[in-house]
Amino acid sequence: MMTTTTEPSRCHWATGSDALMRDYHDTEWGVPLHDDRALFEFLCLEGAQAGLSWRTVLAKRENYRKAFHRFEIDRVAAMGDRELERLLLDPGVIRNRLKISAVRDNAVAAQQVIGEFGSLDVYLWSFVGGRTLRNRWRDRAEVPASTELSDRMSKALKKRGFRFVGSTICYALLQATGMVNDHLTGCFRHRQV
Repeated sequence: MMTTTTEPSRCHWATGSDALMRDYHDTEWGVPLHDDRALFEFLCLEGAQAGLSWRTVLAKRENYRKAFHRFEIDRVAAMGDRELERLLLDPGVIRNRLKISAVRDNAVAAQQVIGEFGSLDVYLWSFVGGRTLRNRWRDRAEVPASTELSDRMSKALKKRGFRFVGSTICYALLQATGMVNDHLTGCFRHRQV
């Protein structure tokens, strides 16, 4: 007797044969994240995505972790200009001078936030009142690229010195780190996260 397995229903961007995207969708995207280092990593990677696909950044994620000291905020804030310059020659990261220097600038801004609020987690999650906002989108056309919430977050982050934190990037951060649940209602992960 032959058994057949059916794939669970997923959000549109995680279907198909791309195992990297599917695994990211199934295990990370939308899961509430409360670790400062991991939140900082997503903030920087979402900024690196600007103008590119998430797939491109996700494929370079391990290289980014090596290049930026596993996104340990204090170590990144202490990176010197020469170290950042060398990264412009590293094909393992997106070789954009502004995006590379923004990672260090964001680390310095994150240190200031941590000094004021106790953690990056407390500050970022304050935008959603400390709880995941659960959307009930049925179709991908309903999912926004930005919202009033991401506009507010972007403006606040920019005021604190963060870079590459436009409204669309902030909304992607909210989705990725589980501050917003944007799994479609037909996706098996919608109820799980």
